[in-house]
Amino acid sequence: MTTTPTPAGAPPKSTAREYFESIVIAVILALFVRTWCFQAFKIPTGSMENNLLIGDHLVVNKFLFAPAGFEKALLPIRSFRRGDVVVFKSPEDPERDFIKRVIGLPGETLELRHKKVYIDGTALDEPYVHYLLPPRPDDEMTAFDKRETYGPVTVPEGQLFVMGDNRDNSQDSRYWGFLPQAYVKGRAAVVYWSFESDAADYERPGLEQLFSGLTGFITKTRWGRLGQQIR
Repeated sequence: MTTTPTPAGAPPKSTAREYFESIVIAVILALFVRTWCFQAFKIPTGSMENNLLIGDHLVVNKFLFAPAGFEKALLPIRSFRRGDVVVFKSPEDPERDFIKRVIGLPGETLELRHKKVYIDGTALDEPYVHYLLPPRPDDEMTAFDKRETYGPVTVPEGQLFVMGDNRDNSQDSRYWGFLPQAYVKGRAAVVYWSFESDAADYERPGLEQLFSGLTGFITKTRWGRLGQQIR
């Protein structure tokens, strides 16, 4: 067994100390990666169906967008783009994380007509959108149904307008307003695991969730979704 070289005159390190130092370094590196680079996130609701499903577990890239302060000048980052699927702190409850798609960027005027999104008067092409119900005729629409009609509103500087892909079943900027860019944690990058479940599963105690995951790992894992990039 080889030993770690020590400076002349210094006592040799014990095996226990070497293990301890290795563990401390590993924990520091793990905390650094989680804080600055990547984070895990799981989908608890159907607001992003059919692109993201309840039970999808994602890797979130926290390294991509410009943070505040000196990091902005040092890190290889970019600005927000329309279509980015982002994880963020809820403006109404910052202790909770949500996931939505960036639709409106600062300075743009956004409007919803017959469930169709218009940016500065031009209709968006949104192949990812899912509707529970088709748009209704003009004579059946109501101005109070934000699933059908909304705006026009102009996105302020430093803010984003975000929406779920499942437009009829998503609490998003139509209901709670603009999203401060500083609340964004990162961009959803890839599905690393997907477990067949529903929203009620996430209301169960933690031990029940763990037991369900262990017993159903083979039969309930959506193997075809593993490694799927999020677009």
